[in-house]
Amino acid sequence: MLINSAMYDDGHVVAEPGLDRIAAALQARPTGFVWVALKDPTDEELTRLQQELDLPPLAVEDARKGHQRPKLEEYGDLLFAAMHLLEDGADGSPQVGEVHVFVGQRFVVSVRHRSDHGFLGVRGRAEREPHLLQLGPGFVFYALMDAVVDRYFPLIDAVEEELEQLEGHMFETGQDRQAVVRQLFGLKQRLATLRHAVTPLLEVTSKLHGGRVPAACTAIQDYFRDVYDHLLRIQASIDAARETIIAATQVNLTLVTIDESLVTKRLAAWAAIFAASTALAGIWGMNFEKMPELKWAFGYPMALGAIALVSGALYWRFKRLGWL
Repeated sequence: MLINSAMYDDGHVVAEPGLDRIAAALQARPTGFVWVALKDPTDEELTRLQQELDLPPLAVEDARKGHQRPKLEEYGDLLFAAMHLLEDGADGSPQVGEVHVFVGQRFVVSVRHRSDHGFLGVRGRAEREPHLLQLGPGFVFYALMDAVVDRYFPLIDAVEEELEQLEGHMFETGQDRQAVVRQLFGLKQRLATLRHAVTPLLEVTSKLHGGRVPAACTAIQDYFRDVYDHLLRIQASIDAARETIIAATQVNLTLVTIDESLVTKRLAAWAAIFAASTALAGIWGMNFEKMPELKWAFGYPMALGAIALVSGALYWRFKRLGWL
């Protein structure tokens, strides 16, 4: 589906050609460039775009199929970039979409898959800065990449906030340890999804500043360096959060072991108390004829008192030891 198509010249919109009029619009404006945005395009739309802009067949095939790892490929003067779009799903886990960007000397094409987050805000911001739009398709490519990376920050912030809350309640009594482990594992999966989007994109942005830079990005290397710095910050946060999750999981397993040890101590203490009572009852329960205690007038109260005294002494001792 075509979202937007605009022709820019000297930083301002001068036309809005359809997919079948892009080549003609470029011929009419030798100094302008076209910015086209598509969402879940049909095969017919991509074929038309390929014909109008002479796009590489292999790159078009990647954009058609989707499910690409973040990457940057060069086809002569044309760049093809794939980036992951992450957004929170209904169950709190990140939903992974994609945006593929074709960058030529006189055009930019963004193809969005499986994501409802559009880039109209990016287009509006770029159009409010015509002096930057004059830098050409390279600046639009930067603006799209910067918008994608900026959407990663709320995701890592949400993970860190949830992790802090978990750490704060981890030592509370009555905590469901299995639920905590499940929550920690869920956070680890969310971080893995974010890391799969960020780490390859670091390699992509490293090719866009310093050293040999594609022609379309030469004039705005500093902007891509800024995106690279943002990605480094996100990756550092991901690594720190992963280490915290590993430590929290180990602490939680230790707490489980401690809880089991306390239960074992309580059971052992009560078993010792009942064992002493059972031993005394067993002694006086033997049916021998010559047992002087059987004929004592106070034999029964004395036996009960001995059992209560031994049991009470054991209970007091275990209570002092913290076993009960």
